[in-house]
Amino acid sequence: MAQETSHTIREWGDATFGEARDLTALVARARGEMDELEQALRTGDMSEAGREAADVVILLHRLVGLLGMDLNEQVDAKMAVNRARKWKAAGDGTGGHV
Repeated sequence: MAQETSHTIREWGDATFGEARDLTALVARARGEMDELEQALRTGDMSEAGREAADVVILLHRLVGLLGMDLNEQVDAKMAVNRARKWKAAGDGTGGHV
């Protein structure tokens, strides 16, 4: 069971970096972390890829926490929607709903 929550990560982020006045700044930072994740995968550094993926999730937890929600609860709710949808595979491990 995870020890951190969107609330605890939001509190840590606010205390460490200050209040996020523009939430899109968190999105931009997450994009940068996604680029670092992609680079780690391209170079085959799986340990670094894990750390970069965690950075992305931490930023998303902080963002959702600032919205007064919990990311894990949002994921559970969205997965319920996804499981009820029909999907078409793209052939590359991704796809879209139909």
